[in-house]
Amino acid sequence: MKGTRLIASATLAAPVLAGIAYLAIFGAPSNYARVNGIALGVAALVVFLSPRLSTLETRRLVAVILLTLLFLPLITGPAISGISRWLPLGPVVLHSGMLAVPLLVVFAARDERYTEPILLAAIFAALLQPDGATGLALTFAAVGLYNATRDWKAGVVAGTGFIASLVMWMRGELPAQPFVERVLVDAAMVEPLAAVGLFLALIASFFLILHALPGAKAPRHALAGTLFGFSLAAVLSNYPSALIGYGAAPILGFGLALSQFAKPPASPHE
Repeated sequence: MKGTRLIASATLAAPVLAGIAYLAIFGAPSNYARVNGIALGVAALVVFLSPRLSTLETRRLVAVILLTLLFLPLITGPAISGISRWLPLGPVVLHSGMLAVPLLVVFAARDERYTEPILLAAIFAALLQPDGATGLALTFAAVGLYNATRDWKAGVVAGTGFIASLVMWMRGELPAQPFVERVLVDAAMVEPLAAVGLFLALIASFFLILHALPGAKAPRHALAGTLFGFSLAAVLSNYPSALIGYGAAPILGFGLALSQFAKPPASPHE
């Protein structure tokens, strides 16, 4: 069990530590690296201390809570140019999709009855915000599920998510913030070797999720697809660079998701 927790921690730490090094070396505001470091520490505690939620009823309850978090910014704000995709938590503002979606797709993949409704509800929340990065993450989560299960319903969700993401991208782009969005692109323009290092750290995390974590293929492939979707969105447009850029939400979100792999499953289907 200790070994699986270490693998889960390494999966998160590789890109986050690479990102912290980039922030510190390339002149980001000093609090950026500090916030990411604190978020990594909290996420590591979650990975090591959180129990694996083994009952279907508990996972469904948490999935409902996570879906609620996705819709909550539409009520609470803040809104920028009509776009609401952030959760205000006192002095901290967290990106709702990056916080909720990683764990949500893991639980959706483990719920054969409600996999597609959960993902479609999340895509709808992203469409309303609108948030093309979350839409693309959910799309590739469904692609990962299809790759693992060959279930045609996952393919339908992926197609729906892709079309919805195109709509989101046409009306949901905001100006890029340095060291937050498009980190790989900006790093490549300043120091290509730094961009290569960040890219390799993300690739390492991606393949650790796919091949090193214990459990069934479906949740692992769904989570890997989520990371791919968020990362692709940050390369193609002005969206946050998950794990390597400034932002606590993706670090906490993937920490929550990885905590569910940090203990060997009771069943090979989990």
